Amino acid sequence: MQFLLAAINAKYIHTNPALYSLRAYAGEELAPFISLAEYTINHRAEEILGDLYKRHPDVIGLSCYIWNFHFIQELLREIPKILPDTDIWLGGPEVSCEAEEILKEYPEVKGIMTGEGEATFKDLLSFYAGKEDSRFSSPYNSLEEIPGLVLHSGTTLSREPVDFGEVPFLYDHLEEFENKIIYYETSRGCPFRCAYCLSSIDKKLRFRSLDKVKKELQFFLDHKVRQVKLIDRTFNCNHDHATEIWKYINDHDNGVTNFHFEIAADLMIGEELALLGTMRPGLIQLEIGVQTTNSETLKAVNRITDISKIEEAVSEIRSNENIHVHLDLIAGLPLEDYESFGRSFDRVYAMQPHQLQLGFLKVLKGTAIWQQAKSHGIVYQERPPYEVLYTKWLSYGEILKLKQIEEMVELYFNSNQFRYTLPVLEREYASPFAMFEELAEFYEEKGYFTNSPARSHRYHVLLAFAEEKAPDKKELFAELLTFDYYLRENAKSRPSFSPDLSPWREPVWNFYQKEEEAPKLLADYGSYHARQTMKMTHMEVFHYQVWESIKREEWVRQKDPFFILFDYAKRDALTGAAAFCEVKL
Repeated sequence: MQFLLAAINAKYIHTNPALYSLRAYAGEELAPFISLAEYTINHRAEEILGDLYKRHPDVIGLSCYIWNFHFIQELLREIPKILPDTDIWLGGPEVSCEAEEILKEYPEVKGIMTGEGEATFKDLLSFYAGKEDSRFSSPYNSLEEIPGLVLHSGTTLSREPVDFGEVPFLYDHLEEFENKIIYYETSRGCPFRCAYCLSSIDKKLRFRSLDKVKKELQFFLDHKVRQVKLIDRTFNCNHDHATEIWKYINDHDNGVTNFHFEIAADLMIGEELALLGTMRPGLIQLEIGVQTTNSETLKAVNRITDISKIEEAVSEIRSNENIHVHLDLIAGLPLEDYESFGRSFDRVYAMQPHQLQLGFLKVLKGTAIWQQAKSHGIVYQERPPYEVLYTKWLSYGEILKLKQIEEMVELYFNSNQFRYTLPVLEREYASPFAMFEELAEFYEEKGYFTNSPARSHRYHVLLAFAEEKAPDKKELFAELLTFDYYLRENAKSRPSFSPDLSPWREPVWNFYQKEEEAPKLLADYGSYHARQTMKMTHMEVFHYQVWESIKREEWVRQKDPFFILFDYAKRDALTGAAAFCEVKL
């Protein structure tokens, strides 16, 4: 008997920890009856069907989420045709609510496992295994007796959440996760009741013991895993728990592993902030859900947030320049119109995150916002991901504008390619939101949304946009973009807007020859000849002090040029930007 647990992930680098948790919890005795299969939404349905057929499992369990359920619905229409004797089970957040309706729509599905699945799956697997092997006799005589199931005959008894401490570690066989993101949780549930979040349904907040957490984190550290993404909904909701883990990570840093946390910044206290300030650059990164700065909207979605405290905490974290900060906004929440969202954007942008995610409300089944959608006038897509189309306060046309602004933020802010150009360009506008809004209009006018410029050409596009806004500063913006261009990569092809370097070839060459003979700035290149070092680094000429763009208010073109050396062997751990310094030639 083979029970195949299958997942369809959004990307190849993703894994589905639920499958591995179900397998681990089932135990070693039942493990021979379990097989796993992970696909992505980029696979063709025919490829997945073909693989399922070749495996010919007795039972299939499909893990259902908003990003894959449309795909799974396609498969549910075809799997019974090619595997008529295979039982099909569903589980996951996308089918835990309205399970009865899903069974009516797909009568070939045997049943649905609701809520946390570990104990339910173990009982279900024992039931199937017992039919084939008497050693695994189940305490249940029928499926109707197993708690946590929704069947065509009705719903079985509810099941209490598992003891989180009894869930085994998922990653003993680390080779299964090569080149994949590692997901790990130290707690389940959330103390908050945000109306749009599925975690608000889980009323019980449970923590894994710190002894187990430290042992498991050490496993990742010993194996030098590149990144561990913690999926605790609010990691720092318990100060002692969070501080102890952060201390352990800091004390046992291997210089390689990065840990990602989702936190509530307004809960941060002085001790935690001080501890974070001591960490190696790149050791951890923080994702902070601000969602909105509109106080009435926050009340409407049951979100308890002190925006001023978030600003203070983020400011202190950013001041140490050692932690990547990711801030989130959600468009389409109740009581927030286009202008209000623009103000939320500007306030969050002013916190200077490394990444600002502009997301859109997803009306998830079972959440309070799902139940209140009509009263809030929220109209959303009928199919996953159930994204907002419009509300009483935000029209569909405005949503479309925000979608375009989101793309501009991704290309020009979140890419970290324009770190020195954007602060200067922002000063030409009433607000950052207004700048991105006008940039989106520029893209629309030029047809770039349908024919998106290549990464290197985006510098040219931004220069054309800046020149249109401030024609008298074309040369300044050309230098800013040249600085940003070489800050990111040692490109072989030179931008057309960059100055001619031919007059400076001799002094630049002399500099590299001197460095070869007596290295000062390029000591790390001691084993290379001057010509080799010249190719591995870059020297650029400027007439404006563009590397001080964030500080400088007035710009005066200097008669004598400045020379900047970009060193690509040394990069910022948070942004990937090359190290640079001014050089006297």
